[in-house]
Amino acid sequence: MIDLFNIENYTIDTSQFSNLLHDSIIKDFEDEFADYVGVKYACGVCSATAAIEIVTGYLRHPVQVPSIIPPVVLNALNHARVFYSFVDNIEWVGNSYKLINSSVRSVIDSAQRVEKNQYKKEAKNNDIIIYSFYPTKPVGSIDGGMVVSDDLEFMTWFRQAVHNGMELNHSSWLNQIGFPGWKAYLNSIQAFIAQKNFRKLEDNKLILNEIRELYNELLGYNNTSDHLYRIKVQDNKTFIDKAKEKGITCGIHYKAMHKNTIYKKYQQQSLPLSELIENQTVSLPFHVKLNRKNIEYICETVNELCGK
Repeated sequence: MIDLFNIENYTIDTSQFSNLLHDSIIKDFEDEFADYVGVKYACGVCSATAAIEIVTGYLRHPVQVPSIIPPVVLNALNHARVFYSFVDNIEWVGNSYKLINSSVRSVIDSAQRVEKNQYKKEAKNNDIIIYSFYPTKPVGSIDGGMVVSDDLEFMTWFRQAVHNGMELNHSSWLNQIGFPGWKAYLNSIQAFIAQKNFRKLEDNKLILNEIRELYNELLGYNNTSDHLYRIKVQDNKTFIDKAKEKGITCGIHYKAMHKNTIYKKYQQQSLPLSELIENQTVSLPFHVKLNRKNIEYICETVNELCGK
């Protein structure tokens, strides 16, 4: 079976960490990540979902979110008690998009994209970018994420917020609670795996670029994402079942959430592109373990199933 994703395996010697939670590897990784994306400050978090809830709840600004989205994002916004509405954005998948688009401060959800000097290219000085280290993401781990910004005041608050609202000192016994926060920090094991995969990112991008270009050549697309390779078919559920019979695991990214009865009340406008694409979008296997023979077989199968 040709898998949709590849998840690296690591053996971890836990004796190298003091209590598996707050070792120096976290700060080292934060600094390394900040330098790569071109930002002053970075703070690790237990998941991008937690980061979205905490950040949007702190800003209390209306949010616009694509309907083609993982439900975890909507759950985070509901828990943050912020107003949000759906937009008909179907192009963000595999890239980044603005959860909050404001001249004062924007918040960018970049769970599926990690680029060198990305902050300098996409953000203003006090903007916030949220990254994900979910296992299948460009920098995978045992979940986790990173929040970055050039705004020292906000980042000081956020770091305290994800550490239970505590003012951090060199000794945990000296920590004082400044406000009710969240247990949402990145732990040492998450940081260890994320850092390992982060250091492979540039090499992986080179391999994925070759794979993507071969897909584009053989299938006639012009895709650019380093995370997902999506195509359009007549009926994605039927396509996925038939592809599986031929030894290929495909996926759907994602369903139109505004049609779900739980989230339907947040629909403020018609979303025809989202409703169309949820039945047509298919993600093909896209990872560094694919070889040319795999890709050619996948493309032959795609063309056969699509009647080309």
